[in-house]
Amino acid sequence: MSNLRPETMERITTPELAAKFIDEQVKEVRAQVGDKKVLLALSGGVDSSVVAALLIKAIGKQLVCVHVNHGLMRKGESEAVIDMFKGQLDANLVYVDATDRFLNLLAGVAEPERKRKIIGKEFIEVFADEARKLEGVSFLAQGTIYPDILESIKAAEGKKAVKSHHNVGGLPEDLKFELVEPIKLLFKDEVRVVGEALGLPHAMVYRQPFPGPGLGVRCLGAITRDRLHALREADAILRDEFDKCGLAEKVWQYFIAVPDIKSVGVKDESRYEGWPAIIRAINTKDAMTATIEEIPYEILHKITYRITHEVEGINRVLLDLTPKPIGTIEWE
Repeated sequence: MSNLRPETMERITTPELAAKFIDEQVKEVRAQVGDKKVLLALSGGVDSSVVAALLIKAIGKQLVCVHVNHGLMRKGESEAVIDMFKGQLDANLVYVDATDRFLNLLAGVAEPERKRKIIGKEFIEVFADEARKLEGVSFLAQGTIYPDILESIKAAEGKKAVKSHHNVGGLPEDLKFELVEPIKLLFKDEVRVVGEALGLPHAMVYRQPFPGPGLGVRCLGAITRDRLHALREADAILRDEFDKCGLAEKVWQYFIAVPDIKSVGVKDESRYEGWPAIIRAINTKDAMTATIEEIPYEILHKITYRITHEVEGINRVLLDLTPKPIGTIEWE
């Protein structure tokens, strides 16, 4: 395929069109790969999950999925990936628990960009280490989608406010792979239609955007294991309550951030110092601007009660009402 989407290409908006696209890609992948092995970094995000499901349909056990748990995933996410792809789709899945490896490197690091660079660099190194253990791998699959290509083209033309395209970028030179990118001409909404046609769970297909560094940029300042655990538990409560009241389908992105500050509270009639949990819930069309989603006070009270009573270390719940601009979507 060309790197540019043909003007005549029909948008994938129905299960029938998705089925047609899947059949076409299965044939193309089989012709490209032959009997060789394909390696895929499976994050659990919609793009890599759809690519994994499509390639399993096309080449089965010739696909090797590597899921790296950097210890910064949301509660239950790695387990969901393993259950879906290994348990239900019988994928050839390599699970790597690199929690200690990442958190040891991040210890004492408070500057946001340095945290991001450490996480990105170490992910590539962990993935490369696993790739070297495998024999006969000739191809690297990526969840590249069409907006990635458009941004890369603009970046190459010297235009601003875009990023260069990369997925598993910067692999060492000794890992020479040919790329397999079956959804590279699709927009995000089309990827979701294809994902549902492949039988992936609705929650996985409509998973909200999640930063590559994961909870590492929501555990504000230098990451500690106890504060990271509190963040993960508080975030799980927020997601659970949003699911129950129908906000999960209405809000583009919602999460908890926990800064490295403490305030005085009262628990069991004693002084109780704890961190604040900050709720952020925003809607956006292009991620360039964002508005705040109004959360009913009844829901806020319930979330606050659960977090402060169920999560050790948190004694306050705050609500971020800042749109973008002037705020950004994430805090770091």
